[in-house]
Amino acid sequence: MFGGLREKLKAARERLGGSINAAAARAEPGGETIPADSAKPPVPAPKPDAAPGTAAAPAPEPSAPTLVQKMKTLIIDRELIVSEKDLDDALSELELTLLESDVALPATDAIISSVEKNLVGRHRKIGESVDHLVVHALKAALLDVLGQGFDLKAYIAKHERPVKILFTGVNGTGKTTTVAKIGSWLRKEGFTVVIGAGDTYRAGAIEQIAVHAERIGIRVIQHQEGADPSAVLFDTVDYAKAHKIDVVLADTAGRFHNKANLMSQLEKIKRVMKPDLVVYVDEAVAGNDAVTRAFEFDRTVGADAVVLTKADMDSRGGAAISIAHTIGKPLMFLGVGQAYDDIMPFDPATVVEELLEGGA
Repeated sequence: MFGGLREKLKAARERLGGSINAAAARAEPGGETIPADSAKPPVPAPKPDAAPGTAAAPAPEPSAPTLVQKMKTLIIDRELIVSEKDLDDALSELELTLLESDVALPATDAIISSVEKNLVGRHRKIGESVDHLVVHALKAALLDVLGQGFDLKAYIAKHERPVKILFTGVNGTGKTTTVAKIGSWLRKEGFTVVIGAGDTYRAGAIEQIAVHAERIGIRVIQHQEGADPSAVLFDTVDYAKAHKIDVVLADTAGRFHNKANLMSQLEKIKRVMKPDLVVYVDEAVAGNDAVTRAFEFDRTVGADAVVLTKADMDSRGGAAISIAHTIGKPLMFLGVGQAYDDIMPFDPATVVEELLEGGA
């Protein structure tokens, strides 16, 4: 998952470390870095006159400190002060890496700003490798952008039952399958679940969710094709209350954000069903398009969390990194395959560890 971005981040990480090492090689033992062309060889101290009748021994040539000695001074003996100029090229390369990986511009800017803040002009006693310093800065930046994630299990435990979750999204992104996957995951976590077949207009949609529900052992509430989806979901909530079900998962028709009449229908569903959570579903491979669509859905209808499907097929990772920061809504799950078990709660720390290969 996100293999392409992982390799690019590795290269950017090495470039940042190389820039810091280059600054170290130009550093004097006193602490401040100086331009390489301003370094001057030390002037030898004057020697006392030789005794009468003996030849004066030639003064030994001073040896320049080796790179290893300079690095020892940098890493062990003193603080490191890196200038903005030292990192300009490396940060520009990191910025390009993120943008090429479909990371949205606001998220890219936030990452660059955080890395720069953690590396430039800071007095930092270093007792470990420069790579550790770089990885620490990258981890902090990525974690800040990714946010906290959304712990659905904890949310359900703290709220009145049934917890009503309405799923929205764009046609063809795997929303109905995602509803089934989350239903299966919830059952394994010990919750009872019922599914409402609110996608009543797409041909075969009711049959599709019914087949999923049968396979995972969950009751589905459905009406005939073309029925009012608000009525279907109202009945689903009533069923959950009567049977003391923990969670209602409400499927809806896929909607494009520029279809005003469909958005209006979704607003009616919200008024009737009164969901506790509205979850937007899109595919990770859509990159910045997913970010834009999520922003529009949140602006027009509202969303509380996001699920990204097809994360296993996404080498770039831009949507996963961008979406929480850009729209201010947490990621709840990542879809990582076709089977019902192929869904994972989104854990920012785990994603960052994978992106940085468990870095120093």
